[in-house]
Amino acid sequence: MEGIVYLYVFVLAAFTGYEVISRVPVILHTPLMSGSNFIHGVVLIGAMVVMGHADPDSPLQLTLGFFAVLLGAANAAGGYVVTERMLAMFKAGKKKGAE
Repeated sequence: MEGIVYLYVFVLAAFTGYEVISRVPVILHTPLMSGSNFIHGVVLIGAMVVMGHADPDSPLQLTLGFFAVLLGAANAAGGYVVTERMLAMFKAGKKKGAE
């Protein structure tokens, strides 16, 4: 029964995240990615805590925890890559305007 609860929370979180992101205009994705890196870190820590408390005899809990950590890490890393590119773009644009 506990595995079903974990699966329910996982599906609910995935659906909520998809709905929130899909309603943001495309033009705002890059600035929001920069501002949401903190949230990505919190999600990653939460995924690690959930995986740490998973029952070792439950492959479902371990698999969901593993994928939560994997996707959370990829999301956080991607956020920092996009932020670096965005900052480099603004720095390059500033140099062109100064000349």
